[in-house]
Amino acid sequence: MSSTPSTLAGVAPSMVSIARRQQIQDFFFHRMTQAFSLLVLVALLGIIGSLLINAAPTFKKFGFEFLWRAEWDIINEEFGALIAIVGTVTSAGMAMLIAVPLAFGIALFLTETCPVWLRRPLGTAIELLAAVPSIIYGMFGLFVFAPLFADYFQVPVQQVLGGMPLIGWLFGGAPNGLGILAAGTILAFMVLPFVAAVMRDVFEIVPPILRESAYGLGCTTWEVVRRVVLPYTQKGVIGGIMLGLGRALGETMAVTFVIGNANRLPTSLFSPGTSIASTLANEFGEAADFHLSTLFALGFLLFVITFVVLALAKILIIRTEKGKGL
Repeated sequence: MSSTPSTLAGVAPSMVSIARRQQIQDFFFHRMTQAFSLLVLVALLGIIGSLLINAAPTFKKFGFEFLWRAEWDIINEEFGALIAIVGTVTSAGMAMLIAVPLAFGIALFLTETCPVWLRRPLGTAIELLAAVPSIIYGMFGLFVFAPLFADYFQVPVQQVLGGMPLIGWLFGGAPNGLGILAAGTILAFMVLPFVAAVMRDVFEIVPPILRESAYGLGCTTWEVVRRVVLPYTQKGVIGGIMLGLGRALGETMAVTFVIGNANRLPTSLFSPGTSIASTLANEFGEAADFHLSTLFALGFLLFVITFVVLALAKILIIRTEKGKGL
């Protein structure tokens, strides 16, 4: 049955109105999402600007020397960031050295060899660790972990390795359960669920046909992981590691409980120290004038350290993709 001219004339205006309404909706949707994105950028620039403005007196007085000064004299207003930077980088590095292999093993077990009936409850239990507040980790570290760490790890290790040449100095200091290594271990517990969850998720997106093809060729489980899973998920694995490192660098309360809070350079793994975040937590409430400006300067340095780490991770990913010819 053919349409009459009057019917076509009625359909055309309705189609035009629908198209215009869709164009208006797309326009507002585009502008709304753009505003959300710009809001994040404006907030980031605002944070950087506020940190720089408040830290200006410190940078004006010390300049770049602030980065490698080890003094921290509140009375005479002589400050340096070296101790806090060393403590932050060292504790976070130790945390990643402990957490990454464990997270890698957990993710591989959950995706490759774990029985089906155990996969869901075990994965849920690991994810629940990420929901534990940081202050709970700190209390656990101070009242439970530190005494056990001192009695069953620090004392035996110090007795066995403390007198050895070249490495003996690493295990010096009072075995009281607190210090740089204790902080790194607690941080490892905190970042482990984040890194493991990300690795598990990216391992699960590997197409089953790739795994089945590799097994069909006679590959072992480790060969499948090394030659198929890891190359396919490399970007996601690096992203998960960087997520954990960012959490470790900025962690405050848990580190404050167990790092020892001593404003001196650590001389061993068992030595007490401090970090940028723990220094801010301990002193911000009582700081004023130039001391407060110095704490803002430390906050700005923590932001810069995190930015540099993420930038290096992005560069690593880009170079890896170029090496593959992607």
